[in-house]
Amino acid sequence: MHLSLTLQVRTYDSFKFNGTTQSENDILLCSVCAKLDFYRILLYGIHELEPIPLGSLSSIFEKSYQCSFCRLISLYVRQTRIMEDFPHIDISEIECGVHTTLCGALRRGPHPPLRYGRRLYITGNGLWQTHPAFRAVGPLFIHLMQEDASKFGRPVDLHGRRVKNTVDVGLVKKWIKLCQENHGDKCRNVWRMDRNLPEFVRVVDVVSMAVIPAPSHRFRHVALSYVWGGNGAEYWTTKDNIAKRSIPGGLNAANLPDTITDSISFVRQLGERYVWIDALCIIQDDLQDKISQLHAMDSVYGLSYFTLIAAGGKTARDPLPGCRPRTRTPQIHIEVVQGLHLFVTPPTHEKALGMSAWITRCWTYQESALSCRRIYFTEQQVYFECRCQVFCENIVAESKADFCRSFLRHSREEYFPFSTDSFWSYKYAVERCTRRNLTVESDIVDALTGVTNALVVAFGLGDPARAFQYGMMLTELHHALLWQHDPLTPRTRLLVDETLVDVWYIVDHGGGIVPLNVQRVSRVYWIEEEQPPYSSPGRTLDPTAMPLDTHRPLKPGTLIFCTTSSHFAITRRGGESNEESSPADHYGLFNILSATSSPTWVGTVILPLNPAPPSSLEFIVLSRCDGMHGLYDEESIKPYRGCLLHVMAVSENEGLMERAGLGIIHIVAWVASTPEEKVVFLR
Repeated sequence: MHLSLTLQVRTYDSFKFNGTTQSENDILLCSVCAKLDFYRILLYGIHELEPIPLGSLSSIFEKSYQCSFCRLISLYVRQTRIMEDFPHIDISEIECGVHTTLCGALRRGPHPPLRYGRRLYITGNGLWQTHPAFRAVGPLFIHLMQEDASKFGRPVDLHGRRVKNTVDVGLVKKWIKLCQENHGDKCRNVWRMDRNLPEFVRVVDVVSMAVIPAPSHRFRHVALSYVWGGNGAEYWTTKDNIAKRSIPGGLNAANLPDTITDSISFVRQLGERYVWIDALCIIQDDLQDKISQLHAMDSVYGLSYFTLIAAGGKTARDPLPGCRPRTRTPQIHIEVVQGLHLFVTPPTHEKALGMSAWITRCWTYQESALSCRRIYFTEQQVYFECRCQVFCENIVAESKADFCRSFLRHSREEYFPFSTDSFWSYKYAVERCTRRNLTVESDIVDALTGVTNALVVAFGLGDPARAFQYGMMLTELHHALLWQHDPLTPRTRLLVDETLVDVWYIVDHGGGIVPLNVQRVSRVYWIEEEQPPYSSPGRTLDPTAMPLDTHRPLKPGTLIFCTTSSHFAITRRGGESNEESSPADHYGLFNILSATSSPTWVGTVILPLNPAPPSSLEFIVLSRCDGMHGLYDEESIKPYRGCLLHVMAVSENEGLMERAGLGIIHIVAWVASTPEEKVVFLR
């Protein structure tokens, strides 16, 4: 959290030199920067509401060749590539200023204001916060190096540290030890700590250089998360080479890509022996082995001592930056300003990962979320993150505390479970995962299997096969069916206030029809205005005598339930025709219209635009929800609490239904449409 200084606010003039003689420290400063007393600014602070003006960004660029402070600012701007990517921006209109923010504290308890470290915050007409190029790398902060902390009577906490060409292995070991010895259960996946890796899981022994079955005794292992970036048949473990790779020395590092060889080397340097790497530990041409291994991802990553995350490359052939010489070039540029060593802070780990290829891949979500400790290799430096702390190479932030108010502590909120509620943890994971990319879209369920398995264990949901199927949370099916593609905010979910389907069945993998244990929701409403009220179907389903107009066997995963069905006309929101849609628009908002002589807007549905939907659709009821605005004509139909129904638009073929979209409709309009009861076979 960035804390703005509210004490000892001083005016601009109080930070100007009173004398007229320019000191040696000011020779490399422009006339504007030479008038500032940087020592006093960093000692007492400048309030964000009274920033000191620095001139236009164009003037700062012009003076960057002679002024060391202007050079720091221009260096940051050039790193964003905004001049190349957005040449239309007139930088002469961007007025810059400087104020200070507090760096925070590594330890609990009160601290005198002057003991807090400060950093300079360069403003630019709000451009840093609003322009996408600047948002990607984060705001412009200028830090003081650790060697100057004593000049202010402060500890080196949260001051800058020089980054070497190669990673300081001893420093990484220190980070791991601080977490292990001081954070206790906060940094352990406590619901899995009593378990070992399943016996069918393999690991790489980095000492004997062999792929071996996971030891049966208690042991520590590391996991690797990285981007494949294409086919890797030449280094994968296959049926043909697994026997050779299982003997000591059988794993030849010369045949492996750089990400993997560097990871093996780094694990060895850290004093660990076992590492799990998917390309080596899964027999890639054995479908059964793949299935069993993928269903163990919750254990592989959830039980890992830490996970190495290769976020600095785009393929497995890229090295881990800094793991060995000449694999990275530190970009920390230090300028001496009035005797003080200042540098522009590289992106936080959140921003650095946001610019990586790694974070765009769907598979890497669960690999990160399930890991209790993560070591990120990025292009510029290595970061360590656990549930309590964030450490990095370029800022002195090591502490035994399990809590800090450091500016570094911006968690990416990808730890698992996200919530104490099982469905909200599932919902959050699905939303995060589906924002990412998959080479093979059908892999989406496998890419979430580790998370769903961990949910089962964390919340005691029983048999994973009965709690989840095809990525759907069956115990919360009323909520899980409400996923939708929102044209404005992709992939959001809606709340359920009352379940209106009493009994659910599913076709299992053996073709049998089995009941589901779906939790019911019933928030009682006193709805005097609802005349007539909505009534759920009264029939009792008999799985052995369910009518179906097809001679084909039902596919596993088919849902069977009884609800009400009705047809409504639809029209594109705003009167737009489907033909006018932009190719980039995949889904659109449609109004649901009543079947009266003068059609009324009675609901809203989100539908795919390609192919164009028909003018009328069949809808089935799922559940009741509270009133929301902007979804129907509130002047024609009276709103009241609990007046809306979650409905699914469906298409039917030979008795089987498929989802076409999801919508909301007013209960009065639904009852007036004279819906019929129907047994639904939803695939």
